[in-house]
Amino acid sequence: MIYADNAATTKLDSDAFEAMYSYLMDQYANASQLYSFSRGAKSALKEARQTIARCIDAEPEEIYFTSGGTESNNWAIKGSVDPDNLQTIITSEFEHHAVLYACKRIESWGYPVKYLHPSKDGFVTPEILDSIITDSTKLVSVMMVNNEIGTIQPIKELCEVAHQHKAFFHTDAVQALGHIDINVRDLNVDMLSCSAHKFNGPKGIGFLYIKGKTPLLPYVDGGAQEFGMRAGTENIASIIGMAVALSKSVATINNTCVHLRKLEQIILQRLFSAGVDFIRNGAEPYNPGNLSLSFKGVEGEMLLHRLDLMGIMVSTGSACDSKKTQISHVLRAIKADEKYARGTIRISLGRDNTSDEAVKIAEALIKLLIG
Repeated sequence: MIYADNAATTKLDSDAFEAMYSYLMDQYANASQLYSFSRGAKSALKEARQTIARCIDAEPEEIYFTSGGTESNNWAIKGSVDPDNLQTIITSEFEHHAVLYACKRIESWGYPVKYLHPSKDGFVTPEILDSIITDSTKLVSVMMVNNEIGTIQPIKELCEVAHQHKAFFHTDAVQALGHIDINVRDLNVDMLSCSAHKFNGPKGIGFLYIKGKTPLLPYVDGGAQEFGMRAGTENIASIIGMAVALSKSVATINNTCVHLRKLEQIILQRLFSAGVDFIRNGAEPYNPGNLSLSFKGVEGEMLLHRLDLMGIMVSTGSACDSKKTQISHVLRAIKADEKYARGTIRISLGRDNTSDEAVKIAEALIKLLIG
Protein backbone atom coordinates (compact mmCIF):
# COMPACT_ATOMS: atom_id res chain seq x y z
CA MET A 1 0.00 0.00 0.00
CA ILE A 2 1.13 3.54 -0.81
CA TYR A 3 -0.40 6.09 1.53
CA ALA A 4 -0.49 9.55 -0.04
CA ASP A 5 -3.24 11.25 1.94
CA ASN A 6 -1.15 12.82 4.70
CA ALA A 7 -3.20 16.02 4.62
CA ALA A 8 -6.08 13.93 5.98
CA THR A 9 -4.03 12.32 8.74
CA THR A 10 -0.52 11.06 9.39
CA LYS A 11 0.98 7.94 10.92
CA LEU A 12 1.67 8.24 14.65
CA ASP A 13 5.36 8.84 15.30
CA SER A 14 6.99 5.90 17.12
CA ASP A 15 8.71 8.15 19.67
CA ALA A 16 5.40 9.85 20.40
CA PHE A 17 3.76 6.46 20.93
CA GLU A 18 6.51 5.36 23.31
CA ALA A 19 6.18 8.58 25.30
CA MET A 20 2.40 8.13 25.55
CA TYR A 21 2.45 4.54 26.74
CA SER A 22 3.59 5.18 30.30
CA TYR A 23 0.85 7.76 30.85
CA LEU A 24 -1.79 5.31 29.67
CA MET A 25 -0.66 2.29 31.68
CA ASP A 26 1.48 3.45 34.60
CA GLN A 27 1.25 7.18 35.33
CA TYR A 28 -2.46 7.41 34.63
CA ALA A 29 -3.43 9.76 37.48
CA ASN A 30 -5.68 12.79 37.06
CA ALA A 31 -3.36 15.80 36.96
CA SER A 32 -5.86 17.89 38.91
CA GLN A 33 -5.64 15.78 42.08
CA LEU A 34 -3.51 16.80 45.08
CA TYR A 35 -1.94 13.49 46.09
CA SER A 36 1.58 12.38 45.16
CA PHE A 37 0.49 9.94 42.43
CA SER A 38 -0.72 12.93 40.38
CA ARG A 39 2.59 14.74 40.45
CA GLY A 40 4.02 12.85 37.48
CA ALA A 41 1.03 13.66 35.28
CA LYS A 42 0.98 17.27 36.44
CA SER A 43 4.70 17.69 35.76
CA ALA A 44 4.40 16.05 32.33
CA LEU A 45 1.49 18.34 31.43
CA LYS A 46 3.53 21.40 32.35
CA GLU A 47 6.55 20.20 30.41
CA ALA A 48 4.48 19.38 27.31
CA ARG A 49 2.94 22.86 27.36
CA GLN A 50 6.41 24.38 27.58
CA THR A 51 7.68 22.24 24.70
CA ILE A 52 4.80 23.21 22.42
CA ALA A 53 5.17 26.88 23.34
CA ARG A 54 8.87 26.81 22.41
CA CYS A 55 8.06 25.28 19.03
CA ILE A 56 6.04 28.37 18.02
CA ASP A 57 7.81 30.99 20.22
CA ALA A 58 4.82 31.40 22.54
CA GLU A 59 4.53 31.54 26.32
CA PRO A 60 3.32 28.31 28.01
CA GLU A 61 0.27 30.05 29.46
CA GLU A 62 -0.79 30.98 25.91
CA ILE A 63 -1.26 27.30 24.94
CA TYR A 64 -4.73 25.86 25.58
CA PHE A 65 -5.25 22.17 24.92
CA THR A 66 -8.34 21.12 22.93
CA SER A 67 -9.63 18.01 21.16
CA GLY A 68 -8.18 19.19 17.84
CA GLY A 69 -8.42 21.72 15.05
CA THR A 70 -12.20 21.71 14.76
CA GLU A 71 -12.70 22.59 18.41
CA SER A 72 -9.92 25.18 18.31
CA ASN A 73 -11.46 26.87 15.27
CA ASN A 74 -14.93 26.83 16.80
CA TRP A 75 -13.60 28.30 20.02
CA ALA A 76 -11.74 31.10 18.23
CA ILE A 77 -14.84 32.06 16.21
CA LYS A 78 -17.63 31.58 18.73
CA GLY A 79 -15.59 32.73 21.70
CA SER A 80 -14.88 36.09 20.03
CA VAL A 81 -18.47 37.24 19.74
CA ASP A 82 -19.97 39.69 22.22
CA PRO A 83 -23.72 39.31 22.96
CA ASP A 84 -23.95 43.05 23.50
CA ASN A 85 -22.07 44.11 20.39
CA LEU A 86 -22.85 42.53 16.99
CA GLN A 87 -19.52 43.32 15.33
CA THR A 88 -18.49 41.89 11.96
CA ILE A 89 -16.46 38.72 11.49
CA ILE A 90 -14.43 38.30 8.30
CA THR A 91 -13.26 34.99 6.86
CA SER A 92 -12.55 33.61 3.39
CA GLU A 93 -14.63 31.48 1.07
CA PHE A 94 -12.12 28.63 0.99
CA GLU A 95 -11.63 28.00 4.70
CA HIS A 96 -12.00 24.57 6.27
CA HIS A 97 -15.62 23.77 7.11
CA ALA A 98 -14.77 23.98 10.82
CA VAL A 99 -14.39 27.73 10.30
CA LEU A 100 -17.10 28.18 7.67
CA TYR A 101 -19.78 26.32 9.64
CA ALA A 102 -18.81 28.10 12.86
CA CYS A 103 -19.30 31.37 10.99
CA LYS A 104 -22.65 30.19 9.68
CA ARG A 105 -23.64 29.43 13.26
CA ILE A 106 -22.85 32.91 14.55
CA GLU A 107 -24.65 34.37 11.52
CA SER A 108 -27.76 32.55 12.76
CA TRP A 109 -27.23 34.35 16.08
CA GLY A 110 -27.33 37.71 14.29
CA TYR A 111 -23.64 38.45 13.80
CA PRO A 112 -22.67 39.81 10.38
CA VAL A 113 -20.04 37.74 8.54
CA LYS A 114 -18.21 38.85 5.41
CA TYR A 115 -16.48 36.37 3.08
CA LEU A 116 -13.28 37.21 1.23
CA HIS A 117 -12.90 36.02 -2.37
CA PRO A 118 -9.48 34.43 -2.90
CA SER A 119 -7.52 35.05 -6.07
CA LYS A 120 -7.53 32.53 -8.91
CA ASP A 121 -4.07 31.45 -7.75
CA GLY A 122 -5.47 30.56 -4.32
CA PHE A 123 -4.48 33.46 -2.10
CA VAL A 124 -6.18 35.97 0.16
CA THR A 125 -4.02 39.06 -0.28
CA PRO A 126 -3.75 42.07 2.03
CA GLU A 127 -5.37 44.14 -0.73
CA ILE A 128 -8.40 41.84 -0.78
CA LEU A 129 -8.78 42.11 2.99
CA ASP A 130 -8.21 45.87 3.00
CA SER A 131 -11.04 46.33 0.48
CA ILE A 132 -13.63 44.88 2.86
CA ILE A 133 -12.44 45.44 6.44
CA THR A 134 -13.76 48.37 8.51
CA ASP A 135 -13.18 49.69 12.01
CA SER A 136 -16.30 47.79 13.12
CA THR A 137 -14.68 44.42 12.32
CA LYS A 138 -14.12 42.29 15.44
CA LEU A 139 -12.21 39.31 14.05
CA VAL A 140 -10.50 38.19 10.85
CA SER A 141 -9.94 34.44 10.36
CA VAL A 142 -7.84 33.21 7.42
CA MET A 143 -6.18 29.79 7.23
CA MET A 144 -2.39 29.58 6.99
CA VAL A 145 -2.32 26.71 4.46
CA ASN A 146 -5.31 25.75 2.36
CA ASN A 147 -6.12 22.12 3.10
CA GLU A 148 -7.03 21.24 -0.50
CA ILE A 149 -4.69 23.15 -2.78
CA GLY A 150 -1.85 23.75 -0.31
CA THR A 151 -1.29 27.46 -0.93
CA ILE A 152 0.45 29.31 1.92
CA GLN A 153 -1.31 32.54 2.82
CA PRO A 154 0.52 35.82 3.68
CA ILE A 155 -0.59 35.68 7.31
CA LYS A 156 1.79 38.30 8.69
CA GLU A 157 0.65 40.91 6.17
CA LEU A 158 -3.04 40.02 6.64
CA CYS A 159 -2.59 40.33 10.38
CA GLU A 160 -1.11 43.81 9.95
CA VAL A 161 -4.20 44.93 8.01
CA ALA A 162 -6.50 43.53 10.68
CA HIS A 163 -4.62 45.24 13.50
CA GLN A 164 -4.65 48.56 11.64
CA HIS A 165 -8.44 48.40 12.05
CA LYS A 166 -8.17 47.21 15.68
CA ALA A 167 -9.54 43.78 14.74
CA PHE A 168 -8.21 40.53 16.16
CA PHE A 169 -6.68 37.93 13.87
CA HIS A 170 -7.06 34.15 13.98
CA THR A 171 -5.44 31.63 11.69
CA ASP A 172 -6.26 27.96 11.20
CA ALA A 173 -2.74 26.50 11.08
CA VAL A 174 -3.84 22.86 11.11
CA GLN A 175 -2.19 22.09 7.75
CA ALA A 176 0.82 24.29 8.48
CA LEU A 177 2.27 23.43 11.88
CA GLY A 178 5.11 20.94 11.63
CA HIS A 179 5.37 21.54 7.87
CA ILE A 180 6.49 25.18 7.63
CA ASP A 181 8.22 27.44 10.14
CA ILE A 182 5.77 29.21 12.46
CA ASN A 183 6.69 31.95 14.91
CA VAL A 184 3.64 33.53 16.50
CA ARG A 185 5.63 36.54 17.71
CA ASP A 186 6.80 37.34 14.21
CA LEU A 187 3.38 36.72 12.69
CA ASN A 188 1.74 38.71 15.53
CA VAL A 189 -1.47 36.63 15.32
CA ASP A 190 -3.90 36.74 18.23
CA MET A 191 -5.05 33.12 17.91
CA LEU A 192 -3.78 30.05 16.09
CA SER A 193 -5.40 26.60 15.80
CA CYS A 194 -3.52 23.30 15.54
CA SER A 195 -4.20 19.55 15.44
CA ALA A 196 -1.64 16.89 16.40
CA HIS A 197 -2.58 14.20 13.89
CA LYS A 198 -1.45 16.40 11.00
CA PHE A 199 2.19 16.25 12.16
CA ASN A 200 2.45 12.59 13.22
CA GLY A 201 0.87 13.07 16.62
CA PRO A 202 -2.19 11.28 18.01
CA LYS A 203 -5.74 11.97 16.89
CA GLY A 204 -8.23 13.77 19.12
CA ILE A 205 -5.80 16.34 20.55
CA GLY A 206 -4.77 19.83 19.51
CA PHE A 207 -4.39 23.29 20.91
CA LEU A 208 -5.42 26.89 20.50
CA TYR A 209 -2.75 29.55 20.93
CA ILE A 210 -4.27 32.68 22.48
CA LYS A 211 -1.93 35.66 22.67
CA GLY A 212 -1.59 37.40 26.01
CA LYS A 213 -4.84 38.94 27.12
CA THR A 214 -6.80 38.45 23.91
CA PRO A 215 -10.45 38.58 25.01
CA LEU A 216 -12.09 35.21 24.46
CA LEU A 217 -15.02 33.55 26.16
CA PRO A 218 -14.37 30.20 27.89
CA TYR A 219 -15.31 27.30 25.62
CA VAL A 220 -16.31 24.63 28.13
CA ASP A 221 -17.63 25.31 31.63
CA GLY A 222 -16.88 22.97 34.49
CA GLY A 223 -13.56 22.50 36.24
CA ALA A 224 -10.59 24.84 36.37
CA GLN A 225 -8.49 23.06 33.74
CA GLU A 226 -6.72 25.08 31.03
CA PHE A 227 -6.60 28.20 33.19
CA GLY A 228 -10.36 28.08 33.67
CA MET A 229 -11.03 28.45 29.94
CA ARG A 230 -11.62 24.88 28.79
CA ALA A 231 -12.92 22.50 31.46
CA GLY A 232 -12.42 18.74 31.37
CA THR A 233 -9.83 16.26 32.57
CA GLU A 234 -6.69 16.66 30.48
CA ASN A 235 -5.77 13.92 28.01
CA ILE A 236 -2.23 13.67 29.38
CA ALA A 237 -0.99 10.83 27.19
CA SER A 238 -2.13 12.48 23.96
CA ILE A 239 -0.82 15.89 25.03
CA ILE A 240 2.59 14.32 25.63
CA GLY A 241 2.44 12.51 22.28
CA MET A 242 1.59 15.78 20.57
CA ALA A 243 4.51 17.58 22.20
CA VAL A 244 6.99 14.86 21.19
CA ALA A 245 5.68 14.70 17.61
CA LEU A 246 5.71 18.47 17.19
CA SER A 247 9.18 18.88 18.62
CA LYS A 248 10.49 16.18 16.28
CA SER A 249 8.71 17.64 13.24
CA VAL A 250 10.02 21.14 13.91
CA ALA A 251 13.58 19.86 14.43
CA THR A 252 13.58 18.07 11.06
CA ILE A 253 11.41 20.52 9.10
CA ASN A 254 14.08 21.66 6.62
CA ASN A 255 15.18 18.14 5.67
CA THR A 256 11.57 17.01 5.37
CA CYS A 257 10.76 19.96 3.12
CA VAL A 258 13.64 19.12 0.76
CA HIS A 259 12.52 15.48 0.66
CA LEU A 260 8.91 16.35 -0.13
CA ARG A 261 9.85 18.85 -2.83
CA LYS A 262 11.89 16.10 -4.48
CA LEU A 263 8.92 13.71 -4.44
CA GLU A 264 6.63 16.40 -5.88
CA GLN A 265 8.97 16.96 -8.80
CA ILE A 266 9.18 13.25 -9.54
CA ILE A 267 5.40 13.07 -9.94
CA LEU A 268 5.02 16.32 -11.87
CA GLN A 269 7.91 15.70 -14.27
CA ARG A 270 6.74 12.18 -15.11
CA LEU A 271 3.20 13.42 -15.81
CA PHE A 272 4.55 16.23 -18.01
CA SER A 273 6.87 13.88 -19.87
CA ALA A 274 4.03 11.46 -20.57
CA GLY A 275 1.89 14.24 -22.02
CA VAL A 276 -0.87 14.04 -19.39
CA ASP A 277 -3.31 16.97 -19.67
CA PHE A 278 -3.57 18.39 -16.16
CA ILE A 279 -3.46 21.53 -14.03
CA ARG A 280 -1.84 22.00 -10.65
CA ASN A 281 -4.22 24.16 -8.66
CA GLY A 282 -2.91 27.24 -6.89
CA ALA A 283 0.56 28.75 -7.17
CA GLU A 284 3.77 29.08 -5.17
CA PRO A 285 4.30 29.16 -2.28
CA TYR A 286 2.82 25.72 -1.65
CA ASN A 287 2.89 23.60 1.49
CA PRO A 288 5.60 20.95 0.86
CA GLY A 289 4.16 17.70 -0.46
CA ASN A 290 0.67 18.94 -1.25
CA LEU A 291 -0.37 18.39 -4.87
CA SER A 292 -3.88 19.32 -5.99
CA LEU A 293 -4.06 18.06 -9.58
CA SER A 294 -6.99 18.44 -11.97
CA PHE A 295 -7.24 16.19 -15.04
CA LYS A 296 -9.35 17.03 -18.07
CA GLY A 297 -12.20 14.76 -19.06
CA VAL A 298 -12.30 12.45 -16.01
CA GLU A 299 -13.95 12.37 -12.59
CA GLY A 300 -11.80 12.74 -9.51
CA GLU A 301 -13.84 10.13 -7.66
CA MET A 302 -13.18 7.64 -10.44
CA LEU A 303 -9.44 8.24 -10.17
CA LEU A 304 -9.57 7.85 -6.39
CA HIS A 305 -11.29 4.46 -6.63
CA ARG A 306 -9.09 3.19 -9.47
CA LEU A 307 -5.96 4.19 -7.56
CA ASP A 308 -7.37 2.52 -4.46
CA LEU A 309 -7.68 -0.74 -6.40
CA MET A 310 -4.02 -0.32 -7.32
CA GLY A 311 -3.08 0.10 -3.65
CA ILE A 312 -2.59 3.87 -3.73
CA MET A 313 -4.45 6.07 -1.26
CA VAL A 314 -5.21 9.67 -2.29
CA SER A 315 -8.19 11.94 -1.74
CA THR A 316 -10.48 13.83 -4.08
CA GLY A 317 -10.83 17.56 -4.21
CA SER A 318 -14.53 17.12 -4.95
CA ALA A 319 -17.29 16.57 -2.42
CA CYS A 320 -19.61 13.83 -3.64
CA ASP A 321 -23.25 13.31 -2.88
CA SER A 322 -25.57 10.47 -3.92
CA LYS A 323 -26.68 12.12 -7.18
CA LYS A 324 -23.68 13.80 -8.77
CA THR A 325 -20.13 14.92 -8.23
CA GLN A 326 -19.82 18.53 -7.13
CA ILE A 327 -16.78 20.75 -7.47
CA SER A 328 -15.45 21.50 -3.99
CA HIS A 329 -16.05 24.87 -2.35
CA VAL A 330 -12.30 25.56 -2.53
CA LEU A 331 -12.12 25.05 -6.31
CA ARG A 332 -15.29 27.11 -6.76
CA ALA A 333 -13.81 29.89 -4.65
CA ILE A 334 -10.75 30.15 -6.92
CA LYS A 335 -12.97 29.82 -10.01
CA ALA A 336 -11.25 26.69 -11.26
CA ASP A 337 -11.90 25.63 -14.86
CA GLU A 338 -14.80 23.16 -14.66
CA LYS A 339 -13.43 21.14 -17.57
CA TYR A 340 -10.57 20.19 -15.27
CA ALA A 341 -11.97 20.75 -11.76
CA ARG A 342 -14.23 17.69 -11.79
CA GLY A 343 -11.17 15.53 -12.30
CA THR A 344 -9.36 16.74 -9.19
CA ILE A 345 -7.40 14.61 -6.76
CA ARG A 346 -5.18 15.66 -3.85
CA ILE A 347 -1.89 13.83 -3.41
CA SER A 348 -0.44 14.76 -0.02
CA LEU A 349 2.96 13.26 0.62
CA GLY A 350 4.55 12.72 4.01
CA ARG A 351 8.00 12.15 5.47
CA ASP A 352 7.64 8.35 5.18
CA ASN A 353 6.93 8.39 1.44
CA THR A 354 9.79 7.37 -0.84
CA SER A 355 11.03 8.26 -4.31
CA ASP A 356 9.99 4.81 -5.50
CA GLU A 357 6.45 5.44 -4.26
CA ALA A 358 6.35 8.80 -6.05
CA VAL A 359 7.32 7.04 -9.29
CA LYS A 360 4.60 4.42 -8.78
CA ILE A 361 1.96 7.11 -8.14
CA ALA A 362 2.90 8.91 -11.36
CA GLU A 363 3.01 5.70 -13.40
CA ALA A 364 -0.38 4.61 -12.05
CA LEU A 365 -1.93 7.94 -13.07
CA ILE A 366 -0.35 7.73 -16.50
CA LYS A 367 -1.74 4.22 -16.97
CA LEU A 368 -5.23 5.31 -15.94
CA LEU A 369 -5.26 8.50 -18.00
CA ILE A 370 -3.36 7.51 -21.12
CA GLY A 371 -3.14 3.73 -21.02
